[in-house]
Amino acid sequence: MGDEGEATSVDQSAQSVLARRLNLLMDVVVAERGTPVTFREVQDQLAAQGISLSRARWFYMKDGTGRLVSDRRLLSAICEIFGVDPAYLLGESDSELPQRIDSQLEFVKSLRAARVKSFAARTLGDVSPETLRAITEYLNRDIQLHPEGEQAAAIPPAGSEGELPAAP
Repeated sequence: MGDEGEATSVDQSAQSVLARRLNLLMDVVVAERGTPVTFREVQDQLAAQGISLSRARWFYMKDGTGRLVSDRRLLSAICEIFGVDPAYLLGESDSELPQRIDSQLEFVKSLRAARVKSFAARTLGDVSPETLRAITEYLNRDIQLHPEGEQAAAIPPAGSEGELPAAP
């Protein structure tokens, strides 16, 4: 029985890694083009390669729930869509993040912090001055580490006006 629980924990860990990596790839797309990748885009590009993907499977892959997806053809095709080496999703390498993803990650984090600051300034008028000051100081420290994010955040992506940014 102990082996069964151990296998389940290994699968969950692998599921979490796959989900994390897929979400990083999608964050890079948002940083590069300003809009998120949609399920329909992924599904259409996979279909062009003769690979089917259901909405449910896509979402449990991204959420790290359900069975671990280990279909090499599917994972390789997804990597092709996002322009990364298939080893990234296939888990064949413990190497660091592909350079493109790694560099964009820092940018995405700073961009989100700057958007949160902008959103807070527009909507938190009823918050006490002390709380607002604490929030501003925290975000400014993060933005100072990555000043390029504040400049990019000045122009929100199309269709996101008034939306709260996703959590980093």
